[in-house]
Amino acid sequence: MYAFILPGLIFFVLFHYVPLLGNVIAFQDYSPYLGVTGSRWVGLQNFTSIIRDPEILNAITNTLIISFLQLAFAFPAPIALAIFLNSLLSERLKRWIQTIVYLPHFLSWVIVIALWQQVLGGAGSLANGLSLLGIENVNLMSDPSFFKVLVVLQVVWKDVGWGTIIFFAAISTISAELYESAAVDGAGSWRRIWHVTLPGLLPVTVMLLILQLGSVLTVGFEQLLLQQPAVGAGAAQVIDTFVYFRGIAGGDWGVSTAVGLIKGVVGTVMVLGANRLAKRLGTDGLF
Repeated sequence: MYAFILPGLIFFVLFHYVPLLGNVIAFQDYSPYLGVTGSRWVGLQNFTSIIRDPEILNAITNTLIISFLQLAFAFPAPIALAIFLNSLLSERLKRWIQTIVYLPHFLSWVIVIALWQQVLGGAGSLANGLSLLGIENVNLMSDPSFFKVLVVLQVVWKDVGWGTIIFFAAISTISAELYESAAVDGAGSWRRIWHVTLPGLLPVTVMLLILQLGSVLTVGFEQLLLQQPAVGAGAAQVIDTFVYFRGIAGGDWGVSTAVGLIKGVVGTVMVLGANRLAKRLGTDGLF
């Protein structure tokens, strides 16, 4: 068993734990040509410059808004879909719907954005249909005011089927006797969902919610990077894209590493706090 665990353990050590040593760059005026040992130490200067940087404030604001919208709408979407699929009597129809909603998860964000551009872009199906009605210049893909909602809709469309797998499996573990007892007591379908299905999903929901809170400052780098040129940095700049443009593209390694370090600390605090709160509310939590 340990031999089977070893490849995964080596992966996490090499690509997750060893890179943590690179956080020392956050306290340096780092230069790739000088390396960690040759770069000048600047203490907390990179962190103080973050506080005074209006661009990072915009990135944090956009990140929190998108993250909140995803928690409010994208997170419960797989739960609703799993409950709907469980209510279907036809196994053939159930498997057909599952297959259809799973497929977008395996598409890259490049393909997803291209597909949405063909539908909601300036030359897409929606714009062409509205132009026949006399409504011109409709391009939702480049509308900054609609962008955050668009991001959440894309996440739901792409990953709702994949997220349903876990919840659908959790529903299958709920005893059928509970549903039968509720039906004998006169509970209709909605009351059986509220009093049997949802309590049965609570443990796995809490676990996934805690993990989601740990990545509350991560809202999809590739998805936003691909669409930022169309809507502008004011609407699409988030922490991950800020780190990319400031660090990799701009060469300001110290500031971008400091932002990444703060992001990791916030995520850790969120996981620990949410896990402690979950235990106080009577659930098992994550650990």
